[in-house]
Amino acid sequence: MAEPVTATVPAAPVARPGRLRWNGALIAGTLLLVVTGVVVTIASLTMLESAEGLSPDVAQPASAAHWLGTDDFGRDLLARALVGAQASLLMALAATAISMTAGVLIGTAIWTAPRRIREFALRIVEITVSYPELLVAVVLAAILGAGRWQLVLAVALANIPATARLAANLSGAIHQRDFVTTARLTGVPRRALIGRHLLPNMAEPLLIQLAASFSTGLVAMSALSFVGLGVQTPDYDLGRLLADALPAIYSRPLEVVGPTLLILLLSIGAMLVGDGLAAAADPRVTRRAPSTPRPPVTTRPAREQDSSASPATVEVRDLVVRRADGTPLVHGVSFDIGRGEILGVVGESGSGKSLTALSLSRLLPEGLTAEASRLRIAGTDLLGRPTRRELADAVAMIYQDPGTTFNPALRMGSQLTEVLRVHRGKSPREAREIITGLLEDVHIVDPPRLLRSHPYELSGGMRQRAMIAAALAARPSLLIADEPTTALDVTVAAGILRELARIRDETDTATLFISHDLGVVEELCDRVLVMKDGVIVEELSREQLRSGEVTEPYTRMLLESVPRLSATPGVGA
Repeated sequence: MAEPVTATVPAAPVARPGRLRWNGALIAGTLLLVVTGVVVTIASLTMLESAEGLSPDVAQPASAAHWLGTDDFGRDLLARALVGAQASLLMALAATAISMTAGVLIGTAIWTAPRRIREFALRIVEITVSYPELLVAVVLAAILGAGRWQLVLAVALANIPATARLAANLSGAIHQRDFVTTARLTGVPRRALIGRHLLPNMAEPLLIQLAASFSTGLVAMSALSFVGLGVQTPDYDLGRLLADALPAIYSRPLEVVGPTLLILLLSIGAMLVGDGLAAAADPRVTRRAPSTPRPPVTTRPAREQDSSASPATVEVRDLVVRRADGTPLVHGVSFDIGRGEILGVVGESGSGKSLTALSLSRLLPEGLTAEASRLRIAGTDLLGRPTRRELADAVAMIYQDPGTTFNPALRMGSQLTEVLRVHRGKSPREAREIITGLLEDVHIVDPPRLLRSHPYELSGGMRQRAMIAAALAARPSLLIADEPTTALDVTVAAGILRELARIRDETDTATLFISHDLGVVEELCDRVLVMKDGVIVEELSREQLRSGEVTEPYTRMLLESVPRLSATPGVGA
């Protein structure tokens, strides 16, 4: 009979979903860019004649009529700087858009591509990024020829490798997280995997890279035009204006003030906006409201377990996991798991427990392969080519660290309902109703509030209970719990173990429970496999484990490592 358990959900912060959180850098940068952009746009419409038309007022100094004076052809220098800034601004935006789009797509696609393609692409990116961007832009501009769009293309191509490397590094780190593994297990398409799980968690550094690409692109274009590889006379941009002012820099230094000041203003504005957007994109930067305590909920005792014999749900025969060089890490493992049975797998780190579980979920790390004479879950042959939906229906996982289980950039509601929407064809409303019921089943107080929360707003125990609810949403035949209580305190861990026991008592789900703690296993599991060096050295029933009826010295050592309370001789009761 399961014990009653109480649980509470911390209050979610008061925040309006989808609303941009403004900050000082974002406000300052936006104002600087907007004001500069508006002035430049208005000038290009109203001052074009002053900027390009010839007049008798040649080489005039600064005056009320001409704030920066005129050039040798009588053209107003301030008007030319403002009109030229529009050309530089548009070209920099175009180059940034091309380089960021291509770089991000290349970087993220690398980590969703097959291993050999990935390794080749990473080497190419590393080689290309080793060359200075400006040097590459100079070479490309010389090859493509002078002109506005040739200049845009040269700078964009030169900036792609740096963005691709950043995106690849970010994707590589995120790709190993548990929430991406879960998405792959549930069959999320590659496009959705990139758009929903990779890009949102890369937003901060990518926004900074966006600002840096714009700023460096603007400077690179101005430099190329300055040396004659960009915009050509009679067209002009800020770099071309600086080149034209060079001969008169000692006699009329005001000619360089306008273009230089505009390059500076646009670059600083872009960097401030990038920093501000990076801070605003971080979901953890949220104002919290004082939490309102909620009354605990007491669960009903679970019903008694049906002790009738059940056919095996999981069948594993002669499972071998090898490295790419052929070195075996798991040696000929065989076992069955019946319906409604919890099978424990114990052993030290490196004994092959997790590799055995990952073989059942088809999520082995790259470089490892699994082979077996039989590998089936509820009729699904894992040695064949099961579809993503079949695999998602067959197996679900509860991971070790609840802090990495969920995507920190998304709210819990979209993540918990994903399996129901993708594989069960449920509408968002139906999926939300189903997951709300499952959250109540695992003793979550106020599920709607949890669904509105981000993962970081919840305690470890709440995240782990939510993960159990998400795993049960697909009604899997096999539930794999890979050390689900390691990162939790003792009280919360006890609650999670009671939930797993309740699932055993109330459903037909087979459970594979992985742990190094025999004390936990003997309380929860019906049978126990002891693994050492990739081999099952002993199989025990719960009763044998509790009574210490073991034959292997290794199992005896594990038992003796479990701390137990015992009476001390000479101490009164």
